[in-house]
Amino acid sequence: MPETVSTRPSATASKSKKGLRIERIFTTPGVHPYDEVTWERRDVVQTNWKSGEVIFEQRGAEFPDFWSVNASTIVTTKYFRGVVGTDNREWSLKQLIDRVVLTYTKAGKDFGYFAADSDAEIFEHELTWALMHQVFSFNSPVWFNVGTAAPQQVSACFILSVDDTMDSILNWYREEGMIFKGGSGAGLNLSRIRSSKELLKSGGTASGPVSFMRGADASAGTIKSGGATRRAAKMVVLDIDHPDIEEFIETKANEEDKIRALRDAGFDMDLGGKDIVSVQYQNANNSVRVSDEFMRAVEEGKTFGLRARATGEVIETVDARELFRKVSVAAWGCADPGIQYDDTINDWHTNPETGRINASNPCSEYMSLDNSSCNLASINLLKFLKEDGSFDATNFAKLVEVVITAMDISICFADFPTEAIGDTTRKYRQLGIGYANLGALLMASGLPYDSEGGRALAGAITSLMTGAAYKRSAELAGVVGQYEGYARNADAHTRVMRKHAAANDASRAVTTLDKDVHREATKAWADCLKIGEKNGWRNAQASVLAPTGTIGLMMDCDTTGIEPDLALVKFKKLVGGGSMQIVNQAIPRSLRKLGYTEETVEAIVEHIGTTGNVIDAPGLKPEHYSVFDCAMGARPIAAMGHVHMMAACQPFLSGAISKTVNLPSEATVEEVEEVYFQGWKYGLKALAIYRDNCKVGQPLSDARGAQDAAPAEVSAVATRRRLPKSRPSLTTSFTVGGAEGYMTAGSYEDGSLGEV
Repeated sequence: MPETVSTRPSATASKSKKGLRIERIFTTPGVHPYDEVTWERRDVVQTNWKSGEVIFEQRGAEFPDFWSVNASTIVTTKYFRGVVGTDNREWSLKQLIDRVVLTYTKAGKDFGYFAADSDAEIFEHELTWALMHQVFSFNSPVWFNVGTAAPQQVSACFILSVDDTMDSILNWYREEGMIFKGGSGAGLNLSRIRSSKELLKSGGTASGPVSFMRGADASAGTIKSGGATRRAAKMVVLDIDHPDIEEFIETKANEEDKIRALRDAGFDMDLGGKDIVSVQYQNANNSVRVSDEFMRAVEEGKTFGLRARATGEVIETVDARELFRKVSVAAWGCADPGIQYDDTINDWHTNPETGRINASNPCSEYMSLDNSSCNLASINLLKFLKEDGSFDATNFAKLVEVVITAMDISICFADFPTEAIGDTTRKYRQLGIGYANLGALLMASGLPYDSEGGRALAGAITSLMTGAAYKRSAELAGVVGQYEGYARNADAHTRVMRKHAAANDASRAVTTLDKDVHREATKAWADCLKIGEKNGWRNAQASVLAPTGTIGLMMDCDTTGIEPDLALVKFKKLVGGGSMQIVNQAIPRSLRKLGYTEETVEAIVEHIGTTGNVIDAPGLKPEHYSVFDCAMGARPIAAMGHVHMMAACQPFLSGAISKTVNLPSEATVEEVEEVYFQGWKYGLKALAIYRDNCKVGQPLSDARGAQDAAPAEVSAVATRRRLPKSRPSLTTSFTVGGAEGYMTAGSYEDGSLGEV
């Protein structure tokens, strides 16, 4: 069976008489970007954190000297292609960037995107410069596949469909497997499958969707994305009116109870533990799709009907609040299910004449038609914070236009795992530009994450990004044509563009910083509408906010996606081996922005390095504490602070936001209910929560969690043993819900554990 069955269009069929003029942003005429930086060779070695066994080794990898060890390790182990130790193994970042950028540039020329060869050269140099300087990154499948002999799968996000037939269900298993093998994830809605409370045509009782989830989960658990790079990522959605909704809601909560019992019996049930495979449903994120009708019934305390799949008739009536409570109890207990707001999602849909939006990708930021895909790219926002504290909105918008151009070009040469996905993607050309490092940007700017100023800046940047993206999409429509499905959806697409622009016009500036960005966003939306109403648009969707796990590490981001910082202190790997504790880079910058002297900055940073928080830091004004609030720690951001930030950005996105609302371990079910209810009220498209320590296999914990342990008898007063500034360390990777993370453990000279 072929890995990829879609057929690429010929380049000549898409040729245009005109093309884009590409403007220089960062590069210098006559100078190649590689010649502007200093390169160095590094040895990349990874060991098993338990056994100390070397699991990866590549000597002499070449990177710019300003790249961190973490970033170069990620790229060498994840993205370099070829067998280690052979001549065809990639060994330099130059090779990786060239493999991708030259493929994009050639395709752009072949398909008529550029007005002249000089424009193609500028395009090539600008992409190269921005990638080398960690200003943006394409999603992982681009690095895995583009320019190699493998199928040119560029999309990270896929949405599948399944019907109520055995052939369709078995085809679902196969299609997911092919997507996972290509380094991507997939989501789908199982609501068309008859419930276990309905009869088959033969007279028997249907199995129901939850039973078929078992087979798909087992399949996903055996396949690693991109060969051996990361575990498969899945999203499973069920509508709130499905008769099996209660079984679906409790599926993962019941399995978490099993995990606890097995752990207590001595089995290895940690994240990645050898015995975790004995429980089910661990390879997918589950989400409940709720309607406005259901949420109004919750609000008003009414009943709600569950409907037969075959006939649509109500076969069971439930108390809406009780069902909503069950969703919240399960999420409180194991972080699943998340929630998706169906009517809001479809109200912002640019292609309703083609079909509804029924599901999302695994991380819930991409929401579009069934059997479709989206390729992503994310911009490192901190790179646009200038020394004078202003945000470089002009160059940010220019980079968005270049990146969107590249993303659209990739659809021309991309391969797809199924004919249906290839057909839909080429007809609708969905893109997902986004950003990372928002949390670090706000902190460096002296703005609390949970503040009016922080939300205003985030909203303005998001609006500018999507406005600039759709402006370029309209320009592309005039050069290489509208997306094929545009004509039948023109009114709906234009309506959504106007909704975005109206949301921008309704925004209120809070600080000079966001006022300047908002002004640029207003101009971008005006140009977008003017050009789009003449040309149409090239892309049905343009933007999402993805989790940016691996590529965030590649770009040396302090924070991922829209998330705030996790903690104020991190551990940095050193070139010669070992690690050192460092205070986040944004903190000194933030303190200077707030007007503190260098002497006070040094004292505050030293205090944070010792305690991990800002409380009672010498010279720090209490009114500035909130600038340094994080997702976890001594001063965690309140749950509704996360929701408010999402609400500030959501009106300016084609898709949704991959975001976890972090809750402390002592949070109540009522707090989860409030978060899920307010998410609907605030117009979000999707939401997920994570209560600290709700899962046995938790990769990261708040240091305060140690206080919750049972007290032990102490026979002697403990003496603090300081770690050396340079010490040996081991790093292990983990994956949660399709997003990757890394944990480093540092040791004393005698090999005993000193830090995690």
